[in-house]
Amino acid sequence: MSDNNAFTIDQLILEQPFAGLGEDFFTLTPPEGLPSPRLLHFNTRAADLIGLPDGIANHPDTVEFLSGNRLPATARPIATIYAGHQFGYYVPQLGDGRALSIGVTNHATQGKQELQFKGSGRTPFSRSGDGRAVVRSSLREYLCSEAMHGLGIPTTRALSLVDSPLPVFREGTETAAVIIRIAPGFIRFGHFELFYHRKQTNQLRALADYVIAHHYPEFASASAPYTVLLQEISRRTAVLMAQWQAVGFTHGVMNTDNMSVLGLTLDYGPFGFLDRYEPGFVCNHSDEMGRYAFDQQPDIAGWNLSRLAQALSPLTGEADARDALQDYPRQFASAYINLMSAKLGLPAQKENVSVILSMLELLHRNQIDYTIFLRRLCDFDSDTDSNNAALRDLFINRADFDTWATDYRALLARHPHPDRRTAMRQVNPKFILRNYLAENAIRIVRDEGDTTEIDRLLTLLHHPFDEHPTLERYADLPPDWAQELSLSCSS
Repeated sequence: MSDNNAFTIDQLILEQPFAGLGEDFFTLTPPEGLPSPRLLHFNTRAADLIGLPDGIANHPDTVEFLSGNRLPATARPIATIYAGHQFGYYVPQLGDGRALSIGVTNHATQGKQELQFKGSGRTPFSRSGDGRAVVRSSLREYLCSEAMHGLGIPTTRALSLVDSPLPVFREGTETAAVIIRIAPGFIRFGHFELFYHRKQTNQLRALADYVIAHHYPEFASASAPYTVLLQEISRRTAVLMAQWQAVGFTHGVMNTDNMSVLGLTLDYGPFGFLDRYEPGFVCNHSDEMGRYAFDQQPDIAGWNLSRLAQALSPLTGEADARDALQDYPRQFASAYINLMSAKLGLPAQKENVSVILSMLELLHRNQIDYTIFLRRLCDFDSDTDSNNAALRDLFINRADFDTWATDYRALLARHPHPDRRTAMRQVNPKFILRNYLAENAIRIVRDEGDTTEIDRLLTLLHHPFDEHPTLERYADLPPDWAQELSLSCSS
C-alpha cells in the first residue's frame, strides 16, 4: 500500500466478535501502556494484513497506539480465560496474563485478522505476574514469527515492537516492551479445557460454535460438526508438527494452552532451531525432564490433541472424539515424508523412509549442522564424487558419508529430476534464526540502541531460501559461545 500520511490509527475499524460470547469467556481490561515509548521496529509486511498504509509508522500518534497508551475508538480490549495442561499437569485456570485482544479487522483482500497486545500490563489472569514483557523476549518473538512465516510455516505474525525505560524484573532487571501480534484468531486448546473441567457444557458448545462460525464455516452444515472440527484441528496440527520437524524447529513449551485450534505456531518463548542435528535437543532449561525435546514434539502434539478431544467429548461423544484422532499418526508421517523427500530432491513416497532415517542418524552420529548439510546437499553431484567435497568436508569420518551417499545416489538415479538443485534450494533454507543471531540483535539494541540488525535479519528471514551473497556470514556455523546460550520460560 502506498504512503498515506493522512490515515491515522483512530481510523482503524475494529470489531470484537469474541465478546459476544459473554463475560464467562473474557474480562474487559484496558492496557496499562508504557512510559516514554520508543518504536523499535514496524513490520510493513504485517501491516498489509490489516490495511495500514506504509507511512503510518511515521505518524506521531502511532507509537502511542503501538505501546497501548492510546487505542482507536472502536477497540474493545479483552483478556480471555482458559485453562491448560502445563508440563503434563492440569492447571484449572490460566488466561491472558499479559496479552490483550483489542479487536478484529476485516480487510478487503486479507480477510479477518485479530490484533493482540503482548506485554501491556496486568490482567485479571496475571496471577502473581506483572503482565509485562521485556525487550529480550519480545524481540525474539518478533523475529521468529516472521522467520516462520518466511519458511512457509503457519504462525502468528508480528506488527510492531515498542520499548520503554520502564524497569521489569525477570532473572535480572530489564526494560519493558510491547509487541502487537496478528493472527486470524488466538483460541487455544486450553479455552475448551476450561469449560470441560468446569462441566459448563453450554459454554463449551458456544465456544465450539464460535470457532466454527468464524474460522471453519464450511463445517456448520455437517451432520457432526464438532467431530469434523476436531478432525480438522488434528489434521492441521499433524501438518504443523511435520513442518517443525522438517525445518529443525523446537518450540520449547508445548503446553495445551500454547496450542492453536487453527494450527498456527503460537507463543514464542524458549524456542530454538537445531544447529547440530540432535534429536533430543531441549531448548528450554526449565524443561528438566526433556518433555518438549525436539524429537518428542509429534507425540506431545498427539497427547495435547487427546486433551482437546476429551474437552470436546460432551459435544461429540467419547467414541467419536477418540476416532477423530485416529488419522493423526498417519497424517503426520505422510506430511513429514513428503517434506523430507522434497528436501532430498525425491518424489514423495514411502520408499524414501530408509534414506531419510539413515541420513538423520548419520547427521546425529557425526554431529553435523542440520541446515548447512541440507543446503549443501542441493549441490550433490550424483555422477562425480570429487564434486561433493563441500559436503564430505563436513564429516570427520568421510567414509560414513560415502556409505550413505551410495544409497542416496541410487535413489536419485531411479527418480531423475531435470531441475533438482533449484527445486531443493526452494525447500532447504540457507538462513534460519539461530539463537546466537537473535542474541546478537538483542545485545546491539540493548547496548547501542541500534535497530539496523533487526532490518538485516528480517531481510534474510523473509527470504531464507535466497542466496544473499553480501550476508553470507549469517549462514555460517554458529560461534563457540553460542553453545553457552541458555533459554528459559522467561525468554
